[in-house]
Amino acid sequence: MKKSLWTASLVALALMITGCEKTLETPKEPVVDASLARVDALRTLPGSTEVGFEWTPLYDDQVEGYYLYRVEGNSLKKIATIKDKYVSHYVDTKLAPNTTYAYRISTYSSDKHESELSAIAVVTTTAAVAKTPTIGGIEPVSYVKAIGALPSRVKLIWRPHASENVESYIIERNEFKSTDWEEVGKVKGRLNAEYMDKGLRDNYVYRYRVRVKTFDDVVSRPSEVVEAQTKALPDMITGLRATSDLPKKVILTWNPSTTSDFTHYKIYRSPTTSLLYSYYGKTTNTEFEDYVNENGKIYYYKVVAVDKDGLESKQQESPIAGMTMPSLAAPVANAVKYDGRSVRLSWVGDRNTVKYTIIKEYKLNGETRKQNFTGIFEPNYQDMEVSSGVEYVYHIIAIDKYGIASNPSDAVVVTIPKD
Repeated sequence: MKKSLWTASLVALALMITGCEKTLETPKEPVVDASLARVDALRTLPGSTEVGFEWTPLYDDQVEGYYLYRVEGNSLKKIATIKDKYVSHYVDTKLAPNTTYAYRISTYSSDKHESELSAIAVVTTTAAVAKTPTIGGIEPVSYVKAIGALPSRVKLIWRPHASENVESYIIERNEFKSTDWEEVGKVKGRLNAEYMDKGLRDNYVYRYRVRVKTFDDVVSRPSEVVEAQTKALPDMITGLRATSDLPKKVILTWNPSTTSDFTHYKIYRSPTTSLLYSYYGKTTNTEFEDYVNENGKIYYYKVVAVDKDGLESKQQESPIAGMTMPSLAAPVANAVKYDGRSVRLSWVGDRNTVKYTIIKEYKLNGETRKQNFTGIFEPNYQDMEVSSGVEYVYHIIAIDKYGIASNPSDAVVVTIPKD
C-alpha cells in the first residue's frame, strides 16, 4: 500500500503538470511509517519566481521535522529538510514565472522514517514584475502574531507584504516593561513570513514588532506590537527520599509530577555534594533503584521531571543522600581461655549480626591448616579440637541478615601448653 501511494502520487503529479501519459519511473521509496502524524494540506502563495508555503505544524512527540518535495521530470525531488517541528512556513525560490509546480510534504521522525504524504498542492507562479523605485515610503505588514507556550522560543508570523519591492523583514524585540527595541533577526524574501526566536528564558514575556525593507533600502515604520510568553518549565519534583539500609543498592522515591505534559523523570547523581551532578538514568515511575557494588557507599541525588518538549524542571536546591548498607563492625574478642581441654572464646558483635563464622589457623607437623566453624548464633564458642603444644589463631566474622560479612576481627592467639 505504501509503495502504491508514493508511485501513484508521482504519476498523478507529472500528468497534471506535463500532460504526459507514459509510465514514469518510481523514485526510491522512503521508509513510510503510517503511525506518524501527517500534514493534511499545504497552503500556497505564489510570486513570480517563488512560492510560499504554510501548513499547520504538528507538535507530536514522534515528529522531528518535515520533508518538502517538488516534482521534477520523472521524480519527486526533496527540496527542503525542515528540522524544527514548530516551523510552519517555507519558500521555494528561483522558479520560473507563469509556470505550474506541484508539491507535497511529509513529517519525519528521529530515525528518518516518514509519514504518508500530504495532499497535492498545485500552484502557478505569477508573471514577472519589474522592480521599481519605492516612492513615498512603504506600509508595514498588515498582520503579525506572536505564538507563545513554546519551549525556550517564540514564533512570529505575519502576512506577506503585497509589494514586489520587499527585500526582507526586520524583527525587533523588547523585553516586558523595557522601552528599548533590539533587532534580533532579519528574514529575506517577500513570501517568507515566519521567524523563530530561540534560546529565550523560560516562562518569560517578550514583545515584538516587524519592519519591512525594500530592495532600494526603504524601511517601513514598525508594525503593531505583539507579545508572547515562553513555555514554563515542568514543576519541581517534591518528596525526594533515598534509602540507607539496603544491601548493595539505594532506592529513590518521590511524589508524582504535577505537569500535564510530563513524559519521564531524569536522575542526576554525584559522589559529593559539591561536584557537578551528572545524568545517571531515567524512568517513568516514581521509584529508581541504583545498584552499587559497595557497602556503606554514599551518593547524592537530584531528580527532575521532563515534559514532551524536553524541558526539565529545576533541580532540588539541596540533594538527597542515599547510602548502601554498611558492613557490620568486626567483632571484638573480650575473653579467651584454655580450660585444659578446650579453648573458650567470647566477643562483642554488631547488634545487626544474625550469625558468626570463626576461621581457625594452626600448624601441625609443619603443615599449615585451616578450619571454618559456621552457623554460630551466640557471641561465644568452645573449640574442643585442640592439641598440646600448638598455637591457634582465631578470626571472628559477623554476618547480617542479607549474608553480608564483616571484616575479620583482630587475631585471637592461643598457645596450648605441652603436656
